[in-house]
Amino acid sequence: MSMLKCSHCQQKFDKNAMIKSGSEYFCCTGCESVWQLLHLSGLEEFYDRLGDNELNPAKDVKSDKFSFLNSNKSQAINTTDDKISTDCPTLSDIKVIADKLDSELLDIQEFETTYAKYIRVKDKAHEISLVIEGISCSACVWLLEKLLTLKDGILEISINSTNQKANIVFDPQSISLSYIINLISRVGYKAMPFDAASYEERTQKKRREFYSRLLVGLFGLMNIMWIAVAQYSGYFSGMSESIRLILNFAEFILATPVLFYTGSGFFAGLRASILGRHANMDALVASGALSTYIYSVYAMLTRSGEVYFDSVAMIITFVFIGKFFESTSKKSATDAFDTLLARLPSTVMVKRGEGFISVNADSVSSGEIIRLCAGDMALLDGVCKSGEASFDTSMITGESLPAFVEAGGEILSGSICINGNVLYRCTQSAKNSLIGRLLDVLWHNLSKKPRIEELANKISSGFSLAIIGLAVLTFVYYLFSSSFSYALIIGVSVIVIACPCALSLATPVSTVVALSIGFKNGILFRYASIIEALCECDTVVFDKTGTLTTKELKVSSFSYFAPFDEGILLSITQASTHPVSVAIAGYLKAKGVMPKDVCGVRELAGRGVMAYYKEREIAGGSSRLMRELGISLCSGSSGYYFAIDGVVLASFELSSALRDEAKDSVRALFDMGLDVMVLSGDTKASVAKSAQELGISSFKSCCLPEDKASEISRLKEAGRRVLMVGDGINDALALSEAHVAVAMSTGADVSLNTSDVILLNDSLKALVFAVRLARASMRKVRINLGFCFVYNALSIPLAMTGYVVPLVAAVSMSLSSLVVVLNSLSLGLKFKGKI
Repeated sequence: MSMLKCSHCQQKFDKNAMIKSGSEYFCCTGCESVWQLLHLSGLEEFYDRLGDNELNPAKDVKSDKFSFLNSNKSQAINTTDDKISTDCPTLSDIKVIADKLDSELLDIQEFETTYAKYIRVKDKAHEISLVIEGISCSACVWLLEKLLTLKDGILEISINSTNQKANIVFDPQSISLSYIINLISRVGYKAMPFDAASYEERTQKKRREFYSRLLVGLFGLMNIMWIAVAQYSGYFSGMSESIRLILNFAEFILATPVLFYTGSGFFAGLRASILGRHANMDALVASGALSTYIYSVYAMLTRSGEVYFDSVAMIITFVFIGKFFESTSKKSATDAFDTLLARLPSTVMVKRGEGFISVNADSVSSGEIIRLCAGDMALLDGVCKSGEASFDTSMITGESLPAFVEAGGEILSGSICINGNVLYRCTQSAKNSLIGRLLDVLWHNLSKKPRIEELANKISSGFSLAIIGLAVLTFVYYLFSSSFSYALIIGVSVIVIACPCALSLATPVSTVVALSIGFKNGILFRYASIIEALCECDTVVFDKTGTLTTKELKVSSFSYFAPFDEGILLSITQASTHPVSVAIAGYLKAKGVMPKDVCGVRELAGRGVMAYYKEREIAGGSSRLMRELGISLCSGSSGYYFAIDGVVLASFELSSALRDEAKDSVRALFDMGLDVMVLSGDTKASVAKSAQELGISSFKSCCLPEDKASEISRLKEAGRRVLMVGDGINDALALSEAHVAVAMSTGADVSLNTSDVILLNDSLKALVFAVRLARASMRKVRINLGFCFVYNALSIPLAMTGYVVPLVAAVSMSLSSLVVVLNSLSLGLKFKGKI
């Protein structure tokens, strides 16, 4: 069987069942038409952004509706107005294509009337919120936004991939709502007006349905097990036929809703595996449960054997519980790209003519002058032309100390102006600026990031096919050598004794227990498969600021050269919002110092503060400020200095202090055989000092986001399994590149959304706990899988040779499942205490 990926949705199908168009293969005419439309529209970049993600197949359309797209390149598309070539489609060409699509709508007047109540009027424009079903990743958002913005009349569009909600502002004179919704549907998505009440109602309905399936499964299983006890007891001690028939029928009543209601998801998976001709674990669960159910119904009606409805309920309910706890333990991943964009401003103040106007950053050209004031974020790279200010670059470089920029200094996009005002000349477009490159690389990395599947799922397809095949062969063999009922009993015995319950639970139950233990201890695993990936890591890479150290600056050392009133220093530091001043003010307040009345306070951007106290000149700030005042320094050129009347009285050194648990946590990681290194945007001296205190010999400083990601890639190429721990936007690329990404809960949103594990209690002890928990959990998984393989290797041949009847097979299956469950639950005893 030759399986190929559809060129559009990327799902695998049998090659013989696919549509070939040139060198491309499609699963349906819908995918073929969408692929052609995107290429004609110049939007083939969508497939690069899609990466390895899969889409739902596009809705099939009649071939004549898209016949104009299937014409040869040399042919023309006939329209009512003119002919256009498809060799190099222009915007007007695309408009004609979309007009073609719109010609197949239902009555437009009826459509607009139905949807009128959802439209909000803004001046002369209309605004509507839509729910777009089928959005699975950022690539889908990119495609829809690009496709719609190509259309005349679309004034504004924003799409959130998290809740699949789109907000569209359009000109009703240029484009109709029916046109918009139809165009969205033609590329494989379904759009409907957003109604808060109905949306919440649908969400609640899905949640209630999920819980009801679980409750039905538990109710049916518990009651069937009570009846099964009586059945098994009666089998050995004797039971009247009438009583046995009543108990059989009671089990039938209880097992039926468990199988077809609670287990409906497994049958959907079975259907998908049949259509895709690719067996999965759902196929084995559904086929095993269904064959056992059918045989039990046959035995009950003909009164020719034992029924095994208890096995049916156990198979379905146990596996469903595993999936239920896994789904409720992981947090839905928010699209990191959309989250970061939401946090970034979109406009900048650019000099046009004699004044400054607010324009979109994408429209700014290299060489234009931009104004930044306190609190503004730079969206474009550039060079300072005039003015001076302090910039917080921690979001980009990770540097904890603010950077002072004056004329001629470099301004990086993503840095925030703390105080002061500057005019700077743009040197890069929005796309080529640092923040733009970060977004682009992050987007692609997120879409291509590999996922490690659970061990059981890796072998489930072959195991499923093998068991079903063996059961069929056994049934056929005994059908010709014995009676139909005997052949059916032996065939069912093969499926029941090799039932996937134990194999299905081997990994999920252990990981569910690990997820629960982790959550109780402030560790949130985004996916159960991350536990396996974490167990395999051999190298831990730390960011420094906010990860190994606290974010707040603290006074690390100080020198007093002469006595002075500390209240004066407290007064001038309280007058500034600069992080260094805030740190020194906090240090003095902790000592119980009271401020003095100073006057003439004047803050000098990025340098310090000057004031007067009883006609004496007070100055506090950097070495640069001291030099400007003509004050000579004899204790180095860094730090914060305090002077009165030109005489330096004190100096302070500041740094980010190591976390209290950092040393013990790093030592524990070393003891577990892990290599540890530090990648930081901080200065070499700062990083070296922290690394030395922690006993880490491998570190790199002054790293930009791309540098961190490159180093992670280098480690991966060297065969290392990398665990990255970070907290800032500057860590997002490295986190997306690592095999496992761990974020502190106080970190930036984008780092949280790029991460696989979140430390909710913001403690490095939780990281050590997570690694130990992952290793112990996977040890349980390996024991479970080993037991399952030995059990199946011994039991299946016995069943095939007729030595095991379905009753014994069901008991054996139940016991094997019980062994797996108890072994997995024992993980909780090992990690019974808190961190």
